[in-house]
Amino acid sequence: MPNSSVTEISKCVVHPEKKSTVSDLRLSVSDLPMLSCHYIQKGVLLTRPPSSSFSFDHLVSSLRRSLSSTLSLFPPLAGRFSTCPAGHIYIVCNDAGVDFVAASAKRVKVSDVLLPGKDVPLLFREFFVFERLVSYNGHHKPLAAVQVTELHDGIFIGCTVNHSVTDGTSFWHFFNTFADVTSGACKIKHLPDFSRHTVFDSPAVLRVPPGGPRVTFDADQPLRERIFHFTRDAISKLKQRSNYRVNGIETAAGNDAKKCNGNGDITTAVLESYLKSDKKNHDRTAEISSFQSLSAQLWRSVTRARNLDPSKTTTFRMAVNCRHRLEPKMDPYYFGNAIQSIPTMASAGDLLSKDLRWSAEQLHRNVVAHDDATVRRGIAAWESDPRMFPLGNPDGASITMGSSPRFPMYDNDFGWGKPLAVRSGGANKFDGKISAFPGREGNGSVDLEVVLAPETMAGIENDAEFMQYVSQVSYEC
Repeated sequence: MPNSSVTEISKCVVHPEKKSTVSDLRLSVSDLPMLSCHYIQKGVLLTRPPSSSFSFDHLVSSLRRSLSSTLSLFPPLAGRFSTCPAGHIYIVCNDAGVDFVAASAKRVKVSDVLLPGKDVPLLFREFFVFERLVSYNGHHKPLAAVQVTELHDGIFIGCTVNHSVTDGTSFWHFFNTFADVTSGACKIKHLPDFSRHTVFDSPAVLRVPPGGPRVTFDADQPLRERIFHFTRDAISKLKQRSNYRVNGIETAAGNDAKKCNGNGDITTAVLESYLKSDKKNHDRTAEISSFQSLSAQLWRSVTRARNLDPSKTTTFRMAVNCRHRLEPKMDPYYFGNAIQSIPTMASAGDLLSKDLRWSAEQLHRNVVAHDDATVRRGIAAWESDPRMFPLGNPDGASITMGSSPRFPMYDNDFGWGKPLAVRSGGANKFDGKISAFPGREGNGSVDLEVVLAPETMAGIENDAEFMQYVSQVSYEC
């Protein structure tokens, strides 16, 4: 890595192009717990625009204009928090604006920061504004910020947004719209829904400690961070392993395999045949998903690498979007947080002594069960005891899965092609924090951003069961 840090060239406040007509928005049951979390930091690494007449100054001006236009569509991001005498916190859509920073790292090449098979460089954290800023600070800080950084042969656009204002769904809706406006899209695909007449709207008050909340984990803990890439074929194999006993498939497939090879080994061809035929005969929710299968493998491998006592209880937390789980369903473009955390627990001994299917079934069962009634029970439980969301790994045996491979991260084409890669800043990172991204090639591939204690990361790097599914990604322009 070149011995050069990122240099700030300019900084300004960008205001919405049009005056906001959106009323003040009260933070919901899903927004309030995030006040103790860092702002979300996600960004895209792009090639340099191909024009021989490319000017970074011109790009900066263009991004400022398009950001102003986009904020007119998302006025809450240009507002500030305000707490009323009763204790409720509101987003005041007052057009106060967002920070916009232009920066230079011209000695840094794309090949210096995209390092297949190696740790993610800490330099990425310098491509974002508001490092480690806690969301409660939205009372006096902008609720969003954008930094565009010029590399030797690339451009990084980093977006930072208050986590009490957006979840991942709303974050990427804004980011995608920003890219569309910059690229000259004549029509915006989907407008955000700012209505607050949902089950998440509540009169409950969250009492904030004097001085404001703090993150619930040690942000200075030594960590390693890597991106592990999984192709569609690799994930398909994991899914097959997880589903091979569903609805008696194992017995039927095993009997058929004996006819084919005499030893009962279930080949991929035999298993795929039974899985396809069996789909007609069982409820879709009976099938363990690709992502649940991948998560189960990660859970097993991280637990093994941690060398926990067999009696130790491990927890896998998975954030889920509740918009489609409620009855009636929420608008898919509802702007705000509409997420809940699903914890799945198992002893380290059970997790490692049983097969992948067993681990995946534990995750699958809880995800399927998280229906309208479960969402409402979670809301009622929070209203009876309002509290911040406890991010972290206090017992050394937890994993927290965030983000989603379904988010349209690679749709962020600012006018000269889709991103080379998606990366995050230093926000909300602790031992056991995992973020799921779609793979650049699409087609069901997945990248896992894995943050672990150094000794645990070394363990999964040497875990044959895990690494057999990992591929080295190519970052070709």
